Amino acid sequence: MLSPQTFKLVRESGAIPGADYLLEVDNVRKEFPGVVALDDVSLRIRRGSVHALMGENGAGKSTLMKIIAGVYQPDAGTLRLKGNDIRIASPLDALEAGIAMIHQELNLMPFMTVAENIWIRREPLRYGFVDHREMNRRTRALFDRIGIDVDPASEVRDHSVATRQMIEIAKAVSYESDVLIMDEPTSALTDREVDHLFRIIGDLRAQGKGIVYITHKMNELFTIADDVSIFRDGRYIATHPAKDLNRDQVIQMMVGREITQMFPKEPAVIGEVILSVRDLALEGVFSGVSFDLRRGEILGLAGLVGSGRTNVAETIFGVTPATGGEIRLDGKPVTIGSPRDGMRAGMALLTEDRKDTGCFLMLSVGENMEMAVLTHRYVKAGFVDQGAVDTECGKMKDAMRVKTPNLAERIENLSGGNQQKVLIGRWLLTNPKILILDEPTRGIDVGAKAEIHRLISRLAGQGVAVIMISSELPEVLGMSDRVAVMHQGRLTGILDRTEADQVSVMRLAAA
Repeated sequence: MLSPQTFKLVRESGAIPGADYLLEVDNVRKEFPGVVALDDVSLRIRRGSVHALMGENGAGKSTLMKIIAGVYQPDAGTLRLKGNDIRIASPLDALEAGIAMIHQELNLMPFMTVAENIWIRREPLRYGFVDHREMNRRTRALFDRIGIDVDPASEVRDHSVATRQMIEIAKAVSYESDVLIMDEPTSALTDREVDHLFRIIGDLRAQGKGIVYITHKMNELFTIADDVSIFRDGRYIATHPAKDLNRDQVIQMMVGREITQMFPKEPAVIGEVILSVRDLALEGVFSGVSFDLRRGEILGLAGLVGSGRTNVAETIFGVTPATGGEIRLDGKPVTIGSPRDGMRAGMALLTEDRKDTGCFLMLSVGENMEMAVLTHRYVKAGFVDQGAVDTECGKMKDAMRVKTPNLAERIENLSGGNQQKVLIGRWLLTNPKILILDEPTRGIDVGAKAEIHRLISRLAGQGVAVIMISSELPEVLGMSDRVAVMHQGRLTGILDRTEADQVSVMRLAAA
């Protein structure tokens, strides 16, 4: 078995004679406490191809990729690059061997510059010190090559989630790796940015790179992939050329069953107005936003990334207090100056970024779920009734079908989709009157999406008023009673369910 250092020499000289695949994974097994994440999984990646991995959350896709990228160590099995057995003990080993990974949860350092993030540990030096001018020059050259317009000297924290995603992609490309792993790379990108990413992928494929592409979006699968491998419950199911499959076949292999209704919108009685927003404004971000929300209604909030959708939701909830306008609850003016005010008013907000603003990764599933209710509903005589808390959290775990051994499992060990379910469960424990969901199904597989859609519909049927932000137009159109559309900080129109379609929404989104 070659060390990463020795493999670098092999990498530069090319594959050994007779090596049919760029990357081979044989009989890999990985267990976490109480969970078999991978059960003797095998995979083959061809040179100059895009290989899509499909499967529900918890199927083992990300775990396998983290093993290939050196984040996890396998309990059994072997890896081969260009026909050579190799042991990857760390992410640095993987990079030196020619493997780079773009993680589903972004790993950039917000208080460092864009260039510093890209060239960390590889900074150009001058007289023993980092040469920032040269580092910025290299970054501009990289961005020019792949068509990204970002100031290398700007700090990452000043950029949107979508721009950070493109910076992550550029960082991975900068390593000139033979194998590039992309885990949900388009989760925060606009359609235009997705097209741009696909052009980059096409160029890399033409250079003979092997691209491993994890996605839950079927349209991406059939647009970009050459081969497709299906995983289910930690097991390898099958591999097929993408051209030989259709959407229903992929879903059936993924979930072991047919999903006949992706958007199970049930009839709900639309009641009286519970929330009124009039000329709401946040200086420099959005202004003049006005709409009503009724009990039992699902109001979709659509628009391109950067249109101000998230900012409006956060202002209503009190994350960023409004600088103008009025909010009324049940007809009475209220001041929402903090999330605590929003919660006291009966509101709940599921944020769009579960890693940065949702999960406490070092805490358990139970501790994450109880976070929003611990300080008031279950406190008696100054003490927490932990038994009652655990009972309610256990019921919510079962209701949300969270795949975890128990409530004590650290949430960082769960798949992204199961983390999302825990966060939704956290807010449902507060029994909200108004539920604001920002990208509720981002990074979630088709089976879990249908479950969450069904849950949202059922909550609306119980009289909960829902504001749902989504970048996926079929989701907005399929679930909403009305669709409010934003463009550059303005509300450009509100469409009834009967008149909303992709053309009418996009016309308002680009107005």
